[in-house]
Amino acid sequence: MKRVSFAGLGAIALIATVPFVSQVPGVANIWHSTSAVAQNIKTQGQVQLRLEAEKQVLVKDQQGKQSQKWEPLKGQVVVRPGDVLRYTLSGENKSDRPVKNLTLNQPIPKGMVYILKSVSAANNTKVIYSIDGGRSFVENPTVKVTLPGGKVETKPAPAIAYTHIRLQIPSVAAKTTVKATYQTQVR
Repeated sequence: MKRVSFAGLGAIALIATVPFVSQVPGVANIWHSTSAVAQNIKTQGQVQLRLEAEKQVLVKDQQGKQSQKWEPLKGQVVVRPGDVLRYTLSGENKSDRPVKNLTLNQPIPKGMVYILKSVSAANNTKVIYSIDGGRSFVENPTVKVTLPGGKVETKPAPAIAYTHIRLQIPSVAAKTTVKATYQTQVR
Protein backbone atom coordinates (compact mmCIF):
# COMPACT_ATOMS: atom_id res chain seq x y z
CA MET A 1 0.00 0.00 0.00
CA LYS A 2 1.33 3.41 -0.97
CA ARG A 3 1.70 6.18 1.56
CA VAL A 4 0.18 9.57 0.82
CA SER A 5 1.67 12.69 2.35
CA PHE A 6 -0.66 15.28 3.85
CA ALA A 7 1.63 17.99 2.44
CA GLY A 8 1.16 16.54 -1.03
CA LEU A 9 -2.64 16.49 -0.62
CA GLY A 10 -2.54 20.10 0.62
CA ALA A 11 -0.61 21.18 -2.48
CA ILE A 12 -3.11 19.41 -4.76
CA ALA A 13 -6.03 21.06 -2.92
CA LEU A 14 -4.35 24.48 -3.27
CA ILE A 15 -3.76 23.99 -7.02
CA ALA A 16 -7.34 22.82 -7.51
CA THR A 17 -8.70 25.80 -5.53
CA VAL A 18 -6.83 28.57 -7.40
CA PRO A 19 -9.13 28.66 -10.47
CA PHE A 20 -12.24 28.90 -8.27
CA VAL A 21 -10.89 31.58 -5.92
CA SER A 22 -10.71 34.10 -8.78
CA GLN A 23 -14.47 33.77 -9.26
CA VAL A 24 -15.40 34.65 -5.66
CA PRO A 25 -15.84 38.45 -5.18
CA GLY A 26 -13.55 39.86 -2.52
CA VAL A 27 -11.39 36.75 -2.38
CA ALA A 28 -10.18 37.31 -5.93
CA ASN A 29 -8.84 40.75 -4.98
CA ILE A 30 -6.83 39.29 -2.10
CA TRP A 31 -5.53 36.40 -4.18
CA HIS A 32 -4.37 38.65 -7.05
CA SER A 33 -3.14 41.52 -4.92
CA THR A 34 -0.06 43.39 -6.06
CA SER A 35 2.49 45.24 -4.03
CA ALA A 36 2.54 49.02 -3.90
CA VAL A 37 5.28 51.39 -2.91
CA ALA A 38 4.27 54.38 -0.80
CA GLN A 39 5.84 57.66 -1.81
CA ASN A 40 6.25 60.91 0.04
CA ILE A 41 3.38 63.05 -1.29
CA LYS A 42 5.28 66.26 -0.54
CA THR A 43 7.82 65.46 -3.25
CA GLN A 44 5.23 64.43 -5.83
CA GLY A 45 2.71 66.65 -7.57
CA GLN A 46 -0.90 65.79 -6.89
CA VAL A 47 -3.22 65.93 -9.90
CA GLN A 48 -6.94 65.35 -9.53
CA LEU A 49 -8.60 64.14 -12.74
CA ARG A 50 -12.22 64.62 -13.69
CA LEU A 51 -14.12 63.42 -16.76
CA GLU A 52 -17.43 64.99 -17.72
CA ALA A 53 -19.68 64.22 -20.68
CA GLU A 54 -22.22 66.32 -22.53
CA LYS A 55 -24.68 65.48 -25.28
CA GLN A 56 -25.03 67.72 -28.31
CA VAL A 57 -28.55 69.02 -28.73
CA LEU A 58 -29.65 70.82 -31.88
CA VAL A 59 -32.21 73.55 -31.27
CA LYS A 60 -34.09 75.93 -33.56
CA ASP A 61 -34.80 79.52 -32.59
CA GLN A 62 -38.00 81.42 -33.41
CA GLN A 63 -36.69 82.28 -36.88
CA GLY A 64 -36.00 78.61 -37.60
CA LYS A 65 -32.22 79.00 -37.43
CA GLN A 66 -30.56 75.86 -36.04
CA SER A 67 -27.86 76.02 -33.40
CA GLN A 68 -26.20 73.54 -31.08
CA LYS A 69 -25.91 73.44 -27.32
CA TRP A 70 -24.37 70.94 -24.92
CA GLU A 71 -26.38 69.30 -22.13
CA PRO A 72 -24.50 67.63 -19.26
CA LEU A 73 -25.05 63.87 -18.96
CA LYS A 74 -26.24 63.07 -15.45
CA GLY A 75 -28.02 60.05 -14.04
CA GLN A 76 -29.59 57.66 -16.52
CA VAL A 77 -29.30 59.16 -19.97
CA VAL A 78 -30.53 57.75 -23.25
CA VAL A 79 -28.30 58.15 -26.28
CA ARG A 80 -29.15 56.98 -29.74
CA PRO A 81 -27.08 56.08 -32.79
CA GLY A 82 -25.81 59.29 -34.35
CA ASP A 83 -25.82 61.31 -31.10
CA VAL A 84 -22.63 63.31 -30.50
CA LEU A 85 -21.04 63.38 -27.05
CA ARG A 86 -18.33 65.77 -25.90
CA TYR A 87 -15.98 64.66 -23.15
CA THR A 88 -14.06 67.16 -21.04
CA LEU A 89 -11.02 65.86 -19.18
CA SER A 90 -9.73 68.19 -16.44
CA GLY A 91 -6.50 67.78 -14.53
CA GLU A 92 -6.13 70.02 -11.49
CA ASN A 93 -2.70 70.33 -9.91
CA LYS A 94 -3.57 70.71 -6.23
CA SER A 95 0.03 70.89 -5.07
CA ASP A 96 2.35 73.84 -4.56
CA ARG A 97 4.79 72.50 -7.15
CA PRO A 98 4.53 72.13 -10.93
CA VAL A 99 3.86 68.66 -12.34
CA LYS A 100 6.16 67.75 -15.22
CA ASN A 101 5.41 65.41 -18.15
CA LEU A 102 1.80 64.56 -17.35
CA THR A 103 0.42 61.87 -19.66
CA LEU A 104 -3.31 61.18 -19.80
CA ASN A 105 -4.74 58.19 -21.69
CA GLN A 106 -8.40 58.19 -22.64
CA PRO A 107 -10.02 55.12 -24.20
CA ILE A 108 -12.74 55.72 -26.77
CA PRO A 109 -15.82 54.21 -25.07
CA LYS A 110 -17.26 51.02 -26.56
CA GLY A 111 -20.10 51.71 -28.95
CA MET A 112 -18.62 55.10 -29.85
CA VAL A 113 -16.59 56.42 -32.79
CA TYR A 114 -14.02 59.17 -32.30
CA ILE A 115 -14.78 62.30 -34.33
CA LEU A 116 -11.54 63.03 -36.17
CA LYS A 117 -9.71 66.26 -35.27
CA SER A 118 -12.15 67.04 -32.44
CA VAL A 119 -9.52 67.26 -29.68
CA SER A 120 -9.16 70.72 -28.21
CA ALA A 121 -6.32 71.20 -25.72
CA ALA A 122 -3.75 73.79 -24.66
CA ASN A 123 -1.21 74.68 -27.34
CA ASN A 124 1.66 72.90 -25.61
CA THR A 125 -0.27 69.61 -25.31
CA LYS A 126 0.81 66.88 -27.72
CA VAL A 127 -2.06 64.67 -28.85
CA ILE A 128 -1.38 61.18 -30.17
CA TYR A 129 -3.69 58.27 -30.95
CA SER A 130 -3.86 54.49 -30.80
CA ILE A 131 -5.66 52.16 -33.18
CA ASP A 132 -4.40 48.97 -31.51
CA GLY A 133 -6.06 49.04 -28.11
CA GLY A 134 -3.53 51.36 -26.51
CA ARG A 135 -0.37 49.36 -27.23
CA SER A 136 1.19 52.05 -29.45
CA PHE A 137 0.50 55.72 -30.15
CA VAL A 138 1.25 57.99 -33.12
CA GLU A 139 0.16 61.45 -34.28
CA ASN A 140 -1.43 60.25 -37.52
CA PRO A 141 -2.47 56.58 -37.42
CA THR A 142 -2.41 54.76 -40.74
CA VAL A 143 -3.61 51.42 -42.04
CA LYS A 144 -2.54 49.32 -45.00
CA VAL A 145 -5.27 48.91 -47.61
CA THR A 146 -5.20 46.34 -50.41
CA LEU A 147 -6.60 47.81 -53.62
CA PRO A 148 -8.60 45.75 -56.16
CA GLY A 149 -5.48 45.18 -58.31
CA GLY A 150 -3.60 43.74 -55.31
CA LYS A 151 -1.48 46.84 -54.70
CA VAL A 152 -1.10 47.74 -51.01
CA GLU A 153 -1.27 51.40 -50.00
CA THR A 154 -0.94 53.16 -46.66
CA LYS A 155 -3.95 55.35 -45.89
CA PRO A 156 -5.04 57.43 -42.88
CA ALA A 157 -6.85 55.23 -40.36
CA PRO A 158 -10.64 55.62 -40.41
CA ALA A 159 -12.31 57.15 -37.35
CA ILE A 160 -13.82 53.79 -36.39
CA ALA A 161 -10.29 52.36 -35.91
CA TYR A 162 -9.32 54.81 -33.14
CA THR A 163 -9.26 53.18 -29.68
CA HIS A 164 -7.41 55.67 -27.44
CA ILE A 165 -6.34 59.30 -27.19
CA ARG A 166 -3.15 60.23 -25.32
CA LEU A 167 -2.50 63.76 -24.12
CA GLN A 168 1.10 64.61 -23.25
CA ILE A 169 1.32 67.80 -21.20
CA PRO A 170 4.88 69.06 -20.58
CA SER A 171 4.05 70.95 -17.38
CA VAL A 172 1.08 71.82 -15.18
CA ALA A 173 1.80 74.82 -12.95
CA ALA A 174 1.02 74.66 -9.24
CA LYS A 175 -2.63 75.28 -8.30
CA THR A 176 -3.82 75.32 -11.94
CA THR A 177 -6.14 73.23 -14.07
CA VAL A 178 -5.60 71.97 -17.60
CA LYS A 179 -8.50 70.88 -19.79
CA ALA A 180 -8.96 68.98 -23.01
CA THR A 181 -12.11 68.05 -24.89
CA TYR A 182 -12.89 65.52 -27.59
CA GLN A 183 -16.03 64.28 -29.28
CA THR A 184 -17.44 60.88 -30.13
CA GLN A 185 -20.50 59.70 -31.97
CA VAL A 186 -22.76 56.85 -30.90
CA ARG A 187 -22.59 53.96 -33.43
